[in-house]
Amino acid sequence: MDRLFRLKERGTSVRTELIAGLTTFMTMAYILFVNQIFLGPNGAGIPYEAVFFATAVGAGLVTIAMGLFVNIPVALAPGMGLNAYFMSVVLSSNGAITWQTALGAVFISGIVFIILTVTKVRQMLVTAVPQSIKVGITVGIGLFIALIGFKLSNIVAISVNPGVDATLPVPGSAFNLMLGSFNPATHPDTFLALLGLLIIGILMALKVRGALLIGIVATTIIGGLPFLGLNVVDFSQLGQANWIPSFDNLAVGQLDIGAALGVGLLEIIFVFTFVELFDTFGTLVGTAKKAGIDVNHAEGKKTIGKAMMVDAAGVSTGAVLGTSTITAYIESAAGISEGGRTGLTSVTTGALFLLSLLILPLAGIVPAAATAPALIIVGVLMMGAVKEIPWDDFTQALPAFLTIVFMPFTNSIANGIAAGILSYVIVGGVYNIFSLRRVPIHWMMWVLAALVAARYIFFGGE
Repeated sequence: MDRLFRLKERGTSVRTELIAGLTTFMTMAYILFVNQIFLGPNGAGIPYEAVFFATAVGAGLVTIAMGLFVNIPVALAPGMGLNAYFMSVVLSSNGAITWQTALGAVFISGIVFIILTVTKVRQMLVTAVPQSIKVGITVGIGLFIALIGFKLSNIVAISVNPGVDATLPVPGSAFNLMLGSFNPATHPDTFLALLGLLIIGILMALKVRGALLIGIVATTIIGGLPFLGLNVVDFSQLGQANWIPSFDNLAVGQLDIGAALGVGLLEIIFVFTFVELFDTFGTLVGTAKKAGIDVNHAEGKKTIGKAMMVDAAGVSTGAVLGTSTITAYIESAAGISEGGRTGLTSVTTGALFLLSLLILPLAGIVPAAATAPALIIVGVLMMGAVKEIPWDDFTQALPAFLTIVFMPFTNSIANGIAAGILSYVIVGGVYNIFSLRRVPIHWMMWVLAALVAARYIFFGGE
């Protein structure tokens, strides 16, 4: 163990690494339940068992690979935001894009990601896009995910009035977001979701490790307690379940790469790649620093490069298994804070993900009312980055704001990214003509802006 993971060199021990790996797993295991919302039968349409298998095995194998080949305590799993985008792509296409095709797009984005990493273009793109846009993407995706959580829990309800002009965002219009009912007698699922949100919120405030996972489990238990009469969860299903994992209904190898190469999916592949680009780089550098790795030193840069290769390969691996983009998780910092310094932490986390296949029947009874609050809390966590936007500088504030609001308001992550890039280049370009102070605009931003403009001019906003 010491020779393989250099434990003494990094000032750690097997026991410390195992505890750190368990801690990381506890903080991110919520993805096993939450990914069902986006990719499952009620989302993108992938069979329930297939989603759970792909999530557990994908996270397990890629995280173990990160530990063995890079020797850093970073865990990976299907990324929040990209799974939501995956679902929106399939649902908004009205059947034109199947989940098999979307998996093909994820696979291609992984190949593109590998090419960008090998050619160093990935690092150039990270430098080209301004920090305000990067932060805006994170915050916007957080709001996008939170809105899904609010709607799934029915805390925010949708009212539809036929025959009324749907373009009027006023009371009485055809489409309105409104506060749901919390009456446990008539809307027990909404009441349970609100209770779950409060439970997770309190656990987060108390800085309890694994607050999201604990909250999901606690809410599920409350939903099935007979004396409360909510009857949202049926525990009798556990007695009839087969606890030996079944591998009959999987999505392994069902991706459709040929269909994903269609011209209409180029934007989808671009978004998968673009979002993953910044999400991963920031997470890898941040967690590596926290683990005591000097990312500015030659060896540290080499380590980050190897980590990006594993991450890129993990994207395509996940697509083959049947899940959306696998990416590095910032929750890895929880294990690092417990003393994790080497790849043994990642190997431990990955092994626990593989073992989680044994709880498939248990995961099957978890209702949306228990997982939706976790989405809202993830939105809260992602919103924290908004303080990094220089709101007193309008050349940065406007593009960041448009990036943020376009995602939930237009129900599209792609629209948010496009709005941010276009507004940054236009506002910054005009500002540079009339002002002595220059707004830095990388040449690649002009290229991205031209591509985005062409997309909306020639193909419209759909």
